[in-house]
Amino acid sequence: MSNVDSPVIVALDYPEMAPALELANALDPTACRLKVGKELFTAEGPALVERLQSLGFDVFLDLKFHDIPNTVAGALRSAADLGVWMANVHVSGGRRMLEASVDAIAGLPKPPLLIGVTVLTSMDAGDFAELAYRGSLEEQVLRLAGLARDCGLQGVVCSAQEAASLRESLGASFALVTPGIRPAGSVADDQRRVLTPAEAVAAGASYLVVGRPITRAEDPAAALQAINASL
Repeated sequence: MSNVDSPVIVALDYPEMAPALELANALDPTACRLKVGKELFTAEGPALVERLQSLGFDVFLDLKFHDIPNTVAGALRSAADLGVWMANVHVSGGRRMLEASVDAIAGLPKPPLLIGVTVLTSMDAGDFAELAYRGSLEEQVLRLAGLARDCGLQGVVCSAQEAASLRESLGASFALVTPGIRPAGSVADDQRRVLTPAEAVAAGASYLVVGRPITRAEDPAAALQAINASL
């Protein structure tokens, strides 16, 4: 059982290890989890994840795997060997890739939570229309989330604005991981579909990914504490 008493996942969007570790040392591993994405993992690799875990943090390895089924399955096995708490794949990789992902970590002693990415929260309706998908952005999110559930994934990454409809459609146990979380008064930066932490939880979000409002705060620990208090 995890000892984390918060739904907050702090996004370590740094180019190298030193500032990521500096922030981690300022935070309480019972008050949040940490997310390592493409930039930081490409620069520092598994050693960084292991350092964060040695400090007591659960780590979400946010690499959004999207490739042929065999390649994604192998990548997820490597993530599981690293001991990460959560990993993710793009649901648009299709059923065979998703099922291979689930099979790759099934039966492991401590598999990561496997989460699917639906539509990136940096996209709005105009961006989505340019890709010529059928239906609306919201319909695509629901369609992809349903496919993820049917293939055995444990949740999806989605905008908090879509959490209420997904929670209603997919049930209470399906995890909803919501980036684009901004405390009241914060700027949206490059996120388009945003809600406050309290709004996201009320809408049905399971986990809240928060980056710059914490990582760029004058006092990151106080910023995290304020978010947790708002919940």
